[in-house]
Amino acid sequence: MNRPDSLWLAQSLLHAPGWARVALTAPNERLRENAALELAQSILAAWDKQQPIPDIRQMTFPI
Repeated sequence: MNRPDSLWLAQSLLHAPGWARVALTAPNERLRENAALELAQSILAAWDKQQPIPDIRQMTFPI
């Protein structure tokens, strides 16, 4: 598993639903927990969609 860079992580957070970003600071504990869960799911979904970075040391062969 590769470690994500900070730019990718920042973009993932910015593409998360707005309510979840705002709700992290809500006075209601349940709303904060739901927001944190939504942000985590959003980041994991972005991780799954991430394109693999090819290893430049690996030779490529046409299929």
